[in-house]
Amino acid sequence: MPERIQKLLAAAGVASRREIERLIAEGRILVNGRPAEIGQKIDHDDHVRVDGRLVALTRKPPATRVLLYKKRVGEVVTRDDPQGRRTVFRKLPKLEHGRWIAVGRLDINTSGLLLLTNNGELARRLAHPSFEIPREYAVRVHGPIDDEIVQRLTRGVELEDGLARFESMRPAEHEAGTASNQWFIVRLREGRNREVRRLIESQGLEVSRLIRIRYGPIELGRGIKSGSYREATPAELQALLSAVGLEEEAPPPASAGRSRPRSLRSTRESMRGKARARTRDR
Repeated sequence: MPERIQKLLAAAGVASRREIERLIAEGRILVNGRPAEIGQKIDHDDHVRVDGRLVALTRKPPATRVLLYKKRVGEVVTRDDPQGRRTVFRKLPKLEHGRWIAVGRLDINTSGLLLLTNNGELARRLAHPSFEIPREYAVRVHGPIDDEIVQRLTRGVELEDGLARFESMRPAEHEAGTASNQWFIVRLREGRNREVRRLIESQGLEVSRLIRIRYGPIELGRGIKSGSYREATPAELQALLSAVGLEEEAPPPASAGRSRPRSLRSTRESMRGKARARTRDR
């Protein structure tokens, strides 16, 4: 049955639906040799190319995978950078189908947790503000902060793109600071461009360091070196899927692969029993 091109390409791991719409608008997606249109319906027999690469429209999407990447300052979240800067995609494992999709972005001067997945719909939902997935950052602020500033930032500040606020803001424990450089843990539920920095700057302060430490149920932890990644555990993957109302197809029961050996074992025992019976008869 034909389905919208954004849905099928997202399921194939090409990109999030919003990113696919951008690629279509830029003329980078072809369907049977012709430029695709947003909302166009296609099926699995159509030939779809993205930037010249043929996309495998598998009827059963590949199993969802998620990487936890610890981004370094100076890295960019883009596949190809015209300025030749280091990109987070350069060291990721190759996928047989689809591509890695970044869940949101971190600017070049921000480090910390970046999630990447081969599931375009999961990436879209995790980043979309309607799902209100919480993000936490450790932020070092240059300049004096009092309770009144904290209250303003948690009540809401009018920025150029609308009202924004921290859901919570508290001093960071176990982080060394000075009178002019203080560490805080801030939490918010959307990912507007440079939102944390702009909120802090709205109070006449400066962000001297910014680290994302949590995205939804996933915490950065200390087990990942900067510039490297690890695969999400099954429990972490399930937590992410559940957070946005998605379900992953359950793997086959562990016993399924053992049915044949049990059958062979039963056959051998039966044959040995018959041999013993023949011996007794003689």
